[in-house]
Amino acid sequence: MTTFKARRLYIIGAGFAGQTLAHEIKTKAIFGEVVAFLDDDPEKIGRKIDGIPVLGPIRDVARLLAMQSADEAIIAIPSASREYLKDIYGILKRVGFQRIRILPGISQIIEGDAHLIQTRSIDPQDLLGRTPVAVNLKQSLAYLRGKRVLVTGAGGSIGSELCRQLLSGGAARLYLFGHGENSIYQIDRELHLLQAEGVGEKASLVPIIGDLKDRDYMDWILGRLKADVVFHTAAYKHVPMMEENPVAAIENNLFGTDNLIQAAQKHAVKRFVHITTDKAVEPVSVYGVSKYLCERLVLDAAAESGAGTAGSQGLNFMVVRFGNVLGSRGSIMPLFQQQIEQGGPVTVTHPEVRRWFMTIPEACSLVLKAGGVGENGNLYLLDMGEPIRIRDMAEQMIRFYGFEPEEEIKIEYVGLRSGERLDEKLWGADELPTDMGFDRILKIERKRPFEGELNVLMDALRPICCFDSAHPGVYRDAERLRTILDEAIPSLKEKKEKKENGGSHG
Repeated sequence: MTTFKARRLYIIGAGFAGQTLAHEIKTKAIFGEVVAFLDDDPEKIGRKIDGIPVLGPIRDVARLLAMQSADEAIIAIPSASREYLKDIYGILKRVGFQRIRILPGISQIIEGDAHLIQTRSIDPQDLLGRTPVAVNLKQSLAYLRGKRVLVTGAGGSIGSELCRQLLSGGAARLYLFGHGENSIYQIDRELHLLQAEGVGEKASLVPIIGDLKDRDYMDWILGRLKADVVFHTAAYKHVPMMEENPVAAIENNLFGTDNLIQAAQKHAVKRFVHITTDKAVEPVSVYGVSKYLCERLVLDAAAESGAGTAGSQGLNFMVVRFGNVLGSRGSIMPLFQQQIEQGGPVTVTHPEVRRWFMTIPEACSLVLKAGGVGENGNLYLLDMGEPIRIRDMAEQMIRFYGFEPEEEIKIEYVGLRSGERLDEKLWGADELPTDMGFDRILKIERKRPFEGELNVLMDALRPICCFDSAHPGVYRDAERLRTILDEAIPSLKEKKEKKENGGSHG
């Protein structure tokens, strides 16, 4: 039987992260043998670090490795640009490395504290999009030291990554809240394993299964937890699915968030950070509407506390908005991967559809930073860079897996689905993004107040989502719900009229 010890490992990058990994591998002596570091730094090439030679430049040395049994490469350059990673990956693939792993971005490596358990197989999200900004996570998380932190949707893509990074914040307790038993089990198990391998600090981890839609339960659980900080990521997010299930979208996203806010206010949560989406801007889908209304709920709660550096009750409610993230569950990247593995075709809605993209780790690092520097009553926007054409992303992913677009894997255009548009917006006509002095975090200023009374709208929607014996006939009436939303949200009504008249999907 083959053992780990027989594995020949090459670490790409002889800096602090690579050296830390090499020391861990040597100490544990179960993962294999580090044969050499590969590096492009002339000052490192030719030296030995802890008895391990540093070879380079990488492009030249890699050709020689093609003649040897090079089992595995670990790319340990957390600050590497996307362009450099693409170059390195191409070299390693060409010379025949059987396995290529990578360390997470610099935002997750705290003061050189890299660990082998943090490595994972390289995938397209590591090579697509722009180079993530380096965030000093330890400094950014100082406001959470000794605090009790609740993450809703902790088993989801954003929530779980927030939890991984929160391990380094020195929180006293980390509450992992979600309604999916399996996803909460998985993130709880992963975090315990990371802690056991020396990642982060020893926060107490508390998994909690619960449902935001249960108002009494949310009141009870927040009273028990005495959380200081809440990061609210939980939501139904799949646009076409929510178009098919509009009542569920409003019930879970809007009324669930309202239940959480009410409980947070009652039990004196000091800081409430709500995660929202670009689809909330002049929304054209029920999902987008639900998130737009959630933004208003949080900002209204802030106004009740007293907008400013801190609310009059010491409560701080804020919103952080951003676009798509690479590789999240239900996103196009896992779908494209599955389609490529099946031989195609890869389905794209429209040849010109574009979206903003950011890696999950970068988005979460910036959310955590915004949560610390943000003030009560403000809406913050993560700078997403330039939008990426989905067709270009599909082509890059096809090449990543070793095929040629159209020649070997076809791309098929299937048309925009209900609730989708060609281009998303990061801010609306009534909003103005302003620089607040932090890299890739902007503050959104409103030019005029919101229109319409939110309480009146919610009163109209409530008996549709929550059974009311006084109005039993409207319960789960999706058409009535859509009519109410169309009248309340101009962009949704405009989208509907365009579709009925055969107009543009954009």
